[in-house]
Amino acid sequence: MKTILILGGGVGGIVTATELGRHVSAEHRIILIDKNATHAFAPSFLWLMTGSRKQHEIQAPLRSLLTKNIDVVTGTVDEIDPDEQKVCAAGREFRYDFLVIALGADLAPATIMGWNERIHTFYSLEGAAKLYDSLKGFEAGKVAIVVASMPYKCPGAPHEGAMLLDAFFRAKGTRNNVEISLFTPESQPLPVAGPELGNAVKHMLDQKGIRFHPLIQLSAVDTTSRKLFFTGKDPFGYDLLIVIPPHKSPDVIRNSVLANTGGWIDVDPASLQTKFDRVFAIGDITSISLPGRWFPDKPMMLPKAGVFSHLQAEVVAKNISRMIGGEPADEKFCADGYCMLEAGEDLAGFAYGDFFAEPHPQIQLKQMGRRWHIGKVLFEKWWLSPAGPKRMFYKSLLQAGGRISGIPIKL
Repeated sequence: MKTILILGGGVGGIVTATELGRHVSAEHRIILIDKNATHAFAPSFLWLMTGSRKQHEIQAPLRSLLTKNIDVVTGTVDEIDPDEQKVCAAGREFRYDFLVIALGADLAPATIMGWNERIHTFYSLEGAAKLYDSLKGFEAGKVAIVVASMPYKCPGAPHEGAMLLDAFFRAKGTRNNVEISLFTPESQPLPVAGPELGNAVKHMLDQKGIRFHPLIQLSAVDTTSRKLFFTGKDPFGYDLLIVIPPHKSPDVIRNSVLANTGGWIDVDPASLQTKFDRVFAIGDITSISLPGRWFPDKPMMLPKAGVFSHLQAEVVAKNISRMIGGEPADEKFCADGYCMLEAGEDLAGFAYGDFFAEPHPQIQLKQMGRRWHIGKVLFEKWWLSPAGPKRMFYKSLLQAGGRISGIPIKL
């Protein structure tokens, strides 16, 4: 009997456990550990922000999303010891034969000088719900959306958030009284996707009257005077502030032998194995350099996005099941990613391509349309449905839509 231990119940952890449950025979044990018993679907936080969803609609018991042959443990991971092949979590010690680390990235808002509860974010369930309450009573003034630092999860979310706010205020009839500005340290929207796609997204923002401010580094916030302070720039006054907080790796990783100098985990780009045998890391916790780049002097990293967590989880699960069965573990992660970019009014764009391509990532943006928004809604329904006929129904609809659009969607 082999024990496969999975740390983290986000996208990567759930897909890893699900795939292993399908391919590994019953005598082997699959254990998933997460600090939360309830799973929240992060892509829907933006809809929660605008009132299109309620909190209970985008959450589900973690246990309900997994098959019965997977053991679920609720608790914090306190120690990872790859040399001894053990993990301490939830007051217990777990020994493993294979370890998959999918602990994601933590938000670190307190590292912003001046941070307090008057600053909003849509990068957490509670933050998005609180922001909606504030938006309902906001009639006029300056809304500032600020990307505090790099890297951050879901590179398209700040731009989606700005466009959904535009649609929200238009629906209220107050858009002419509201100024929306987006500040980021990046040189363009979605820089890893290249100038063409970045300019296309910037054009979308311009058309909606959203002011885009690139190459801006936040240094401090004063919520009393409602001013933002940027390095080398004039202060900016705001009435409502929304921040994408700095991200960091969980302390248990930073304090382990797995962490690199930035606190993330280096992995083999193809197999996702760490420097330790039979220890894998996937998703936002990883640090993966891209072979191609847009400018020779500017190396790029694989974005922290759910689609890559999903695809990496499939690769790792298949290779672990093959190793257990004595077969070659030759499945490889190829970084063919996609993103549905919400633009408001039930419209969305669809960006997809090969992020491992050389001399630079090859990314395309499909024309804006309702079908991409519908696809995102169907994905939400599929993801949160318990295993069974309903889940299979949504899966078939998604895959059929992908075939019609000429884009293979792996689920």
